[in-house]
Amino acid sequence: MCGLAGFLGGAMSADQRRDVARRMADCLRHRGPDDSGEWVDSRAGLAFGFRRLSIVDLSPAGHQPMFSASGRYVIVFNGEVYNFEAIREEIVKAGLAPDFRGHSDTEVILAAFEAWGLAAVKHFIGMFAIALWDRERQELHLIRDRMGVKPLYWGRAGETILFASQLNAFQAHPDFRPVIDRNALALYFRLTYVPAPFTIYEGIAKVSPGTIVTISSSGDAHTDVYWSAAEAAERGLANRFRGTFEDASRALDALLRDAVRLRMIADVPLGVFLSGGIDSSIVTAYMQAQSTAPVKTFSIGSPDREYDEARYAANVARHLGTQHEELYVSADEALNVIPNLPAIYDEPFADSSQIPTYLVSAMARRHVTVCLSGDGGDELFGGYHHYFLAERTRAKIARIPRMMRRPAARAISAVRKETWDAAFRVAKPVTPRSLRQNRPGERLHKLARVLAAGDDEDAIYFEVVSHWRSLVLGAGETSLPCLDRSRRAQLPDPIERMMYFDQIAYLPDDILVKVDRASMAVSLEAREPLLDHRLVEFAWSLPLSMKVKNGRGKLLLRNLLYQHVPRELVDRPKMGFGIPLGDWLRGPLRGWAESLLDGARIRREGFLDATRVTEMWRAHLTGHSEEQSYLWSVLMFEAWMESRNAPATNCFSEAIA
Repeated sequence: MCGLAGFLGGAMSADQRRDVARRMADCLRHRGPDDSGEWVDSRAGLAFGFRRLSIVDLSPAGHQPMFSASGRYVIVFNGEVYNFEAIREEIVKAGLAPDFRGHSDTEVILAAFEAWGLAAVKHFIGMFAIALWDRERQELHLIRDRMGVKPLYWGRAGETILFASQLNAFQAHPDFRPVIDRNALALYFRLTYVPAPFTIYEGIAKVSPGTIVTISSSGDAHTDVYWSAAEAAERGLANRFRGTFEDASRALDALLRDAVRLRMIADVPLGVFLSGGIDSSIVTAYMQAQSTAPVKTFSIGSPDREYDEARYAANVARHLGTQHEELYVSADEALNVIPNLPAIYDEPFADSSQIPTYLVSAMARRHVTVCLSGDGGDELFGGYHHYFLAERTRAKIARIPRMMRRPAARAISAVRKETWDAAFRVAKPVTPRSLRQNRPGERLHKLARVLAAGDDEDAIYFEVVSHWRSLVLGAGETSLPCLDRSRRAQLPDPIERMMYFDQIAYLPDDILVKVDRASMAVSLEAREPLLDHRLVEFAWSLPLSMKVKNGRGKLLLRNLLYQHVPRELVDRPKMGFGIPLGDWLRGPLRGWAESLLDGARIRREGFLDATRVTEMWRAHLTGHSEEQSYLWSVLMFEAWMESRNAPATNCFSEAIA
């Protein structure tokens, strides 16, 4: 796991290019504390910078930037290609092998590009962000893995092309002028993350998963798709698995076993995050089954039993015989993380489980350099509660005559949320307990948007999972990229469409961002075996009935897990990875929050509707609202804004010093 950065173009001397590339890479020191390197092609105006976290081949033979054997290609590479040994054997058998200098996957990747060109990427099983310079064709290729596990950004600053593993590296380039994209900011407040290909800055984009951005020395760019989630889903639909449930279980067992085996290849200590849920438990079980010693497992607990999964994780660890480490975190320890969040997540990001994710990563890093995780199981096997909530909502809406839906939506929206809240408070003494609601005004306005969506099932789903709307001043209503009908998968079943939407948006832009930034902040590599693309493609071929039944998901995964762990240890309602955020905002975080939510400050910045924010904050303090997730997104934006204006915080290492 590493950090890469660089740029193409601009008027600089070779020494200046090297110095800027070094400073950009040093902003990523946390991603790679073990080694660094720079390389400049003065004729083309290209500079590479790199920071290395040594995982495979710890010797100098793994140093980057690295040249291919012929000298045609130069690479900086973040991530892992797990099947590099098999690729190496294939190249040797074909008589295309150079004299390998070491045993790193980077060297094999370069040999594969020399043997097969850019098509080599289709042979890779792994997570990767690659910047590859073709000296012969004078072209830069920016390549991102199929599922978007590893981050990669690029964009233009005047006549210069910038690229890096994280946005904060761009701050070290003298041509970069950050301008906040209000439309992207509006998407952030709707989703609590900025979806690809957008970033918080105008002119800067995320390289989309499964794509190659090719840039000529003149600055012309085009994008090629080498793997498509939409095509994988449609192929699965067209070629459904025809065997029995037991046949599918055996096939999934073989894929999982191999996916975990490949991700256990390392020259450093490794372990696994264990929450005690289905996904992390099955990864742990397969890891322990293939290990000659007890696997190191890590979980984090909370004194608040509503948020505490550690006791479940301990039971699973005890049954599997792992070497288990757990940390019960006090509120003070968790709160101490918050000032560093804007530096860890270098664009606004508001999944509050970012806090425990960082803490468990920090604990694990004291023992290991690599940790496996169970991310991906919910999206691939139908594990999220909101799939079933959206289905129930859709069914209820269907019972309302079509001609009444839009007029009802307009009538509900005509009454302000606060007025609805006040009316419900007055009526509360005579309202049946089953009909009493927290934040009724917000719920009714969301219902109005759902009613206005009519028969558009996808729009209904996104209203169910959406947060703030129309909060950003001067922003347009940018369409969500995943709703582009011309490019998305054509899936008739609404639950499968929701799973697809989460796979291409929520998974890479929320879950994987959260894990990557939290783990990399402490120089820990996280690996996700459930996101092996072979497993993803197999999952799409499975009939939905093998994943979901009677409002319960992950049937096939559960069946496999029960062969390793008694069902009573893992069968329980999904908890998530949460914190008592609402209580904290009314308690120990209140002073911090009030300074960031100050109405005069928000008006002065000119981005948000200060009146709406103030009203929600007051309602939350009085206990009339539990919209802590809405408030958290504002707080994370305001904290990020504050960090941009602080001195010497261009780089993560400076920000936390």
